[in-house]
Amino acid sequence: MKRMALPIVLACLVMSIPAGAEAQSFSKEQIETGAELFAINCSPCHGAHMQDPGAAFNLRKFPADQHERFVTAVTRGKNQMPPWGDFFKPEQLEALWAYVVAGER
Repeated sequence: MKRMALPIVLACLVMSIPAGAEAQSFSKEQIETGAELFAINCSPCHGAHMQDPGAAFNLRKFPADQHERFVTAVTRGKNQMPPWGDFFKPEQLEALWAYVVAGER
């Protein structure tokens, strides 16, 4: 009976992972690049190191499984955030994503 419990528990855990949620790993360099881009471009509204964002969205709470939502918000804007359009190159957007998801939490 005990041998059956572990597979059942593991199956329940796997099924409880939200659709689209994937383990994400970012290189240290990618996160550092994202931190630099964030400090220059994003920190005036979202706070230095994502701390004390004031009226802006608290990026430390951004869902890690919503990459497309992040890209869309940055490129098209959202609420009071202006659209950045193609200001960021794709690799820079990914570095910002890496920083938001993995950095300074």
